[in-house]
Amino acid sequence: MAIKAAPGEKYTIRRKVFKVFGAAFHVYDAQGAVVGYCKQKAMKLREDIRLYTDESCSKELLVLRARQVIDFGATYDVTTPAGDAIASLRRKGMKSSFIRDEWLVLDANNEQVAIIREQGSIAPLARRYVDHIAFLLPQKFDVMRGEQAPPIATLRQHFSPFVYRLGVAIHSDDEVIDDLTLLAAACLIAAIEGRQN
Repeated sequence: MAIKAAPGEKYTIRRKVFKVFGAAFHVYDAQGAVVGYCKQKAMKLREDIRLYTDESCSKELLVLRARQVIDFGATYDVTTPAGDAIASLRRKGMKSSFIRDEWLVLDANNEQVAIIREQGSIAPLARRYVDHIAFLLPQKFDVMRGEQAPPIATLRQHFSPFVYRLGVAIHSDDEVIDDLTLLAAACLIAAIEGRQN
């Protein structure tokens, strides 16, 4: 079943419905064609998420792997299948747990190049402290190069009580944060936040 992206969104990530262990997501382009398949390996001590070109899993695009087994401010390394570093995504532990979700995007040299920040002030708090409110208040994230910079991309959870769906709108081309890095961030958010919801 093809999924059409919402206006302005380049990609849509949708949870695979009947997946018993781990999580899996289809990645659709703006025309509704499958351009990727994201699979979270089950029963792993360290989070291990892979992005493939399709559901056959014959060609891997990237790997997201947690650096440590237990890490309050978890860092996920994004690499090519050969192991070459692309970026890292670090969750700001205290802030993400109690106020609103925030991630740092680090380049291959471990230097911060962008921020992924959940929008809003009341809704993020309500999602953390009021049962089942996440279904009524979907998350939205801005990807920014700096604190006051305009967003280069927006990740938006679509309202649905049944299937997790995340849209990726890219507002401007960036020489550091490419589509693959944005897809890695979106797949990670879909896996982590979708599981929490």
